[in-house]
Amino acid sequence: MTEFANRMDGITGSAIRELFKLLSNPEIISFGGGNPAKESFPVSDVTKIVNDLLTEKGEAILQYGPTEGYMPLKQAYTEHILRPKGLDANADELLVLSGSSQGLDILAKIFTNPGETILVEAPTFLGALQAFRMYQANIVTVENDSNGINLESLERLMRELKPKLFYCISTFQNPSGGTLPLEKRKKVAELAEKYDVIVIEDDPYCDLRYTGEVLPTIKQFDKSGHVIMLNSFSKILSPGIRVGMAFGNKEIIRKMTIAKQSADTHTSNLSQAIAAEFLSRGLLPKHLERINKFYAERLNTMVNGMKKHFPKECKYTIPEGGLFIWCEMPEGTKMLDIWKEATSKYNVAFIPGKHFYPTAEGHENTFRLNFSMETPERIEAGIEALGKLLQKYVK
Repeated sequence: MTEFANRMDGITGSAIRELFKLLSNPEIISFGGGNPAKESFPVSDVTKIVNDLLTEKGEAILQYGPTEGYMPLKQAYTEHILRPKGLDANADELLVLSGSSQGLDILAKIFTNPGETILVEAPTFLGALQAFRMYQANIVTVENDSNGINLESLERLMRELKPKLFYCISTFQNPSGGTLPLEKRKKVAELAEKYDVIVIEDDPYCDLRYTGEVLPTIKQFDKSGHVIMLNSFSKILSPGIRVGMAFGNKEIIRKMTIAKQSADTHTSNLSQAIAAEFLSRGLLPKHLERINKFYAERLNTMVNGMKKHFPKECKYTIPEGGLFIWCEMPEGTKMLDIWKEATSKYNVAFIPGKHFYPTAEGHENTFRLNFSMETPERIEAGIEALGKLLQKYVK
């Protein structure tokens, strides 16, 4: 058989994709994926929007569109997403994406040559690791302290390794659930300018806040055009419509547009129009209020269950929002072994934490829990079962 390209060396399927194979069994209680709850989808609103769009603009919506994106969506995104956050953008500073993950792929494509360095948080989104590996980047993790990335470590690595990119999820990070403090956000923007590093601020979870204070984005402190902010409608509206947005320096956006054109020509016009109408009709605020209420209930149910059933030796985060809780068992614990037993004997699934690092060594005792997909009743049952299993391994 013809050999694959070298860039495919070491590229394997996502651990979450493998997990989905288990979900055909309705008895499995899944804390593994990162999907929004099916109850969160505004089906009736989207149905009306689609009917109106096809009735009034059907021929235009079903035709090819510009790679740059559907202009009404750019306008609605600016008015309803950026301006409430204290940001503003011109149309040439925005690129509509087929999900924000496309932005990761495009930015790695246009900035990195094989062997060049990309800095990431530790742990980080495994989808980003896959995208960066595809372009044969040298992926280096930034040390963490109790409040996220360690700024001394970040500056040292920027100075010594001269990376092209630094990737971070500033709010309700996946997988840790953590949020970068205000002063660190300011400093990241300063370091990006000082060392000429592009910061990819991935921000898909920021509107899923249940407690605490809303913080400015890193992009709000960007004075030199070194920060590219990625947003997504996947977690706040629907992942199935595959719509995201990149906001940044217009020269970078132009290069991204050229790279996107060869990948998919443009994001689905119908999907873009659905997102635009949802925003312009003023539906987002009440929708977020509704879904945040039941996500908060699920988070609290999971945390209360963990306090009751998990061994005291298991340390975990309690996030103010997002979809994830990060857990650490005592050193030497092999969470992959526990995962196999949890899924086969206890009907509970989670993601072993080693998948969220460029190299698994030293992280085998970590794991990620998701609380968005299951009902409170199933969360209680699943956490109790998982707690019994963890207690057994501690003993």
